[in-house]
Amino acid sequence: MTATTFNWSCKYTWKRSAKNTAWCLLGCAIGDFGTILFFQLTKIPFPVLGIMTLAIINGLITSIILETVVLMKQDLDFSKALKTAMGMSFISMISMEVTMNLTDYLLTGGAILTWWVIPIMLLVGFLTPWPYNYWRLKKFGVACH
Repeated sequence: MTATTFNWSCKYTWKRSAKNTAWCLLGCAIGDFGTILFFQLTKIPFPVLGIMTLAIINGLITSIILETVVLMKQDLDFSKALKTAMGMSFISMISMEVTMNLTDYLLTGGAILTWWVIPIMLLVGFLTPWPYNYWRLKKFGVACH
């Protein structure tokens, strides 16, 4: 398939890639928001950039864990599920995490969860990797779930 003939209008692929992206977002958000909330509640003095870096790392870890569990429930053994979770969606997870935290930083100054910023962070985190996930699924038939 060449770039000129690539089909961006397949509703089935958009729906399936949306499901995959949502699973990734759930996993990333657990670690990311959990880390920010921990520092917000404990008031431990730590630089904003440090908190956001830890949030990104923890988001990646929890996403990999969640995706590994989902894949194991689809009858993959642990090793294969972990390898698949780490390899197939790492670009999605990194782009998702960076844009979520950049959004937080631009809107609140960083490492602050409020009732109004969370939905925006989630929306940006979902929309950023979704076209990549569609492309990867359509071009290579590669999905995480």
